[in-house]
Amino acid sequence: MQQRLLECYFFIKEFNVNQLSKLSKGINIIYRNYDYKIDEKNLILLKNLSRSKKFKIYLSNNLKLAIKHEFDGLYLPSFNKIIKKNFLIDKKKFKIIGSAHNIPELIIKKKQGCEQIFLSPLFKSTKNTSYLDVVKFNLISKKFNNNFVALGGINEKNIRKLQMLKISGFAGISYFQKKTAP
Repeated sequence: MQQRLLECYFFIKEFNVNQLSKLSKGINIIYRNYDYKIDEKNLILLKNLSRSKKFKIYLSNNLKLAIKHEFDGLYLPSFNKIIKKNFLIDKKKFKIIGSAHNIPELIIKKKQGCEQIFLSPLFKSTKNTSYLDVVKFNLISKKFNNNFVALGGINEKNIRKLQMLKISGFAGISYFQKKTAP
């Protein structure tokens, strides 16, 4: 059986050259930093490194800066519930993606125009008590017929289960920080 190629998304909250230099080409980077003010100098450095490594780069929750610094797109976290239909952007070059944890958030992400929706948590991890697992994830993805990305609790032990899902990719933090990451 031939394996599908899945898009890989790595969430970062700071610009770390050493960490990013170790990643394989073709990884998508989502820069989300909710702890402190965004340093635009770091955004420029991040964009330049991403271009040289052939990463696609998405900025969380800041459309103006994402467009200004020519990022590949915008990431809308689950807590962003603002619906703006009139994005004046070139949809061919700029992609809007977002995350959802339940059906109401999923509906909001569709209304926000997200091309891909990160549905989480997929697997149990130390941070969450409830999770979807393969069956619930597939039921939701079948009902909503969207372009889904698996997120949450993905590790070396359960990575093969992703082949059973109707997804276009997977995302994580700790998985990509390990030596065995793609």
